[in-house]
Amino acid sequence: MKKICSLLLMLLFVLFLTACGEDSSSSAGGNGKKVLEFWHIDPGEKEEIYKEAVARFEEKHPDVTVKVLRIPNDAYKQKLSVAMSGGNPPDVFNSWGGGWLKQFVDQGKVLDVTDDVDASRFNELALDNSTFEGSVYGLPLGLSTDVVFYNKEIFDQYGLEEPKTYEEWLDIIDTLNENEVIPIALANKTKWPGAYYLMNFASRIAGPELFDSAFHREGKGFDDEAYVQAGEYIQEMVKKDTFNEGFNGVPYDEGTGRQLLYSGQAAMMDITISFLNNVRSEAPEFEEKLDFFVFPKVEGGEGEQTHIGAATGPVWSASQDTEHPELATELLKELTSEETAQNYTDRTGSLTALKDVVPDDEFTRDIYDVVQQATHLQMPYDQTLPPELAELHKDTTQAIFGLNMSPEEAAAQMEDKAQEVLE
Repeated sequence: MKKICSLLLMLLFVLFLTACGEDSSSSAGGNGKKVLEFWHIDPGEKEEIYKEAVARFEEKHPDVTVKVLRIPNDAYKQKLSVAMSGGNPPDVFNSWGGGWLKQFVDQGKVLDVTDDVDASRFNELALDNSTFEGSVYGLPLGLSTDVVFYNKEIFDQYGLEEPKTYEEWLDIIDTLNENEVIPIALANKTKWPGAYYLMNFASRIAGPELFDSAFHREGKGFDDEAYVQAGEYIQEMVKKDTFNEGFNGVPYDEGTGRQLLYSGQAAMMDITISFLNNVRSEAPEFEEKLDFFVFPKVEGGEGEQTHIGAATGPVWSASQDTEHPELATELLKELTSEETAQNYTDRTGSLTALKDVVPDDEFTRDIYDVVQQATHLQMPYDQTLPPELAELHKDTTQAIFGLNMSPEEAAAQMEDKAQEVLE
């Protein structure tokens, strides 16, 4: 009996050692390799491009394994926030720069890569969105811009030309309504599509300095008359039946708004250039009817059409807590290499934030030229402002569209919260 007990104890001891050995090797990849965990949000072709970049990185670093995890966009921000606060963030992760990234920078959770990257490779205005107090905390791969896409066939049918001014745009809206065509498709349940209108109108009225002044508390505020006027323009458009019925309840990601364009029920949509990628995957035959124009000017306004609404994303950042900061930084570089960027723009119809990567595709290159000629890139407010103020911005703008709040009330709420959060 004693012999049996001794054998059992020895067996348990061996199993214990084996288990410990497995745990130890698992933290190093299960085969002695170092492990980097990489989180992103993009499905489809973009995900394939990231995986190819990871494969190139692993080939250059055979002692490293990269665990890639894609998290759906809607769940991503919360999951990363929980991981950050819980002390177990991924080594490399997706962000959009701006205020959303800065909250983690301020908490000391993002790696400063200033001394390890060549900033001159990037569009300066794009890199600025992940640079805080002179230090770089993220490398942008994608650079998006919002333009007004339109159906050339409908415009030709009714003798319409691309508008240069807001008044010309209103005339087009009247003509389309008279012919029972929805002028502009809007899917605003998620609030950010409508927020582009407030941002663009405010920039056209008062110039890009308005937001910078309100954000940095340098004189003007979010209750400035230009923000009130921007809200009045939005409500004028709503009252002229510019948008599809029930637009504030239509989700963007499901594609209902885009279908209005594909089917010819609507003529225009002000949206990011990701729309082009949607067209190519959902209704490729529609592309031959597609064209775009830049958001029109406002008579007497200080803004120019070279002031473009834009967004960076993905922006790749590394965790301050990574056990392998040098390797994490090398992965950031591979994810923003020229090869990755060229694949990204050519295979997804997207723009890239790298300076010298020109799209092969003619349509994408036309949008690229607009960005190259831009004198200011205005990043979305909800990606630049601290999260609490960003959410209020989207909520109040959606309420303006719904005619549930006056522009004056919305502007006052924004300024009150800005004084609380920013000062």
